[in-house]
Amino acid sequence: MRIGVFTDSYKPYTSGVVTSITTFRDELTRLGHEVHIFAPSYPHYQDDEPNVYRFYSVPSPTNTDFTLAIPIYPGLGTLVKHLRLDIIHVHSPMIMGRVGLRYARKYNIPLVFTYHTRYDQYVHYVPVAQDFAKEVTVKYSSSFCNHCDHIITPSEDIRAIIRENEVRKPVTVIPTGIPLQRFENGDPGWLRAHFDIPAENKILLFVGRLSKEKNLKFLIKTFRTVKDKMPQTSLVLTAQGPLEEELKAMCRDLGLGSRDVVFTGAIPYDQLVNVYHSADLFVFSSLTETQGLVLTEAMACGLPVVAVRASGVQDMVDDGVDGILTNLDTDELAAAICQVLSDDALYQQLHNHALLKAESLSARNMTLKLEDIYKRLITGRTYRPNRLLNVSNWFNN
Repeated sequence: MRIGVFTDSYKPYTSGVVTSITTFRDELTRLGHEVHIFAPSYPHYQDDEPNVYRFYSVPSPTNTDFTLAIPIYPGLGTLVKHLRLDIIHVHSPMIMGRVGLRYARKYNIPLVFTYHTRYDQYVHYVPVAQDFAKEVTVKYSSSFCNHCDHIITPSEDIRAIIRENEVRKPVTVIPTGIPLQRFENGDPGWLRAHFDIPAENKILLFVGRLSKEKNLKFLIKTFRTVKDKMPQTSLVLTAQGPLEEELKAMCRDLGLGSRDVVFTGAIPYDQLVNVYHSADLFVFSSLTETQGLVLTEAMACGLPVVAVRASGVQDMVDDGVDGILTNLDTDELAAAICQVLSDDALYQQLHNHALLKAESLSARNMTLKLEDIYKRLITGRTYRPNRLLNVSNWFNN
């Protein structure tokens, strides 16, 4: 098959969406398929992989690490036609998703959309009228789904949510798989070799973005409670993002020093395996995940997870089996963290089951499910001339 991937987020930007795209691309390529990626450009970044087509872009006003594609690519229609794409798979309902939709309809190509993000949970980036923005975002993303042939969600929770929002097209749950071979071996001393962490301290790890939706102020407050009960602990935040300075100031106000809460900044993906293997426990407090890919990456390294029970997270973590889930309560989360760190038998049980969970979510297994959907769409498609998505249709579809 020849697969066209249209995405608003791709390398060198780091996110769960980018990891998902690259993981599926690698496995699809191993299965003998041809993957072409259409994505925004980034300043001073040159691709080292074939079949990537970059659109001119500008920095996002709310996140300067992220760029927004300008949806103009001279000769794109001719290029798409020349590539003879069998499937178009979009990873956003926004700019590049709209481009993918346009050419799927123009050339009668089946269109798949992965609903990676709860877009309505990001309206805090809109400076005014957030309730209205949330309503519009829900209606827009649902309308976009109904212009596609098949929807992929990374969890059952998200499938239920979009069904409630009147998405009528077929929906299949396929989490992003874990390339197990990348996480099998890591350096357990890597974090201490690169950062000032006391040798006797247990390391709690968070991997993600330093942004509001990750609920990191709650996590840091929780860690303050953990630190009071178990002084020989450090919290490592492997991430970058707009809240970094604000979170550092919060740590200082809580009396947490640079050896207590360690900000590593962004770590290259090929080094993340060492970060995970250096930690003792993975901690997570986000309430807006569709899957929480970092949870399964941590499990692939044998890390038990202690997390807040939330959409997406509870699909990935079996409470009491491969991790512990708690309510949104700092004392409850802190108590769970201390329990896992102090009970060796419980820790070993969670460690063993975390490895088993990751194996069940291998990249190969998940990609075979996606491949099956592609094949069924190609062999069973019938053309229905849908209208192109437009603002006037948001509240009518």
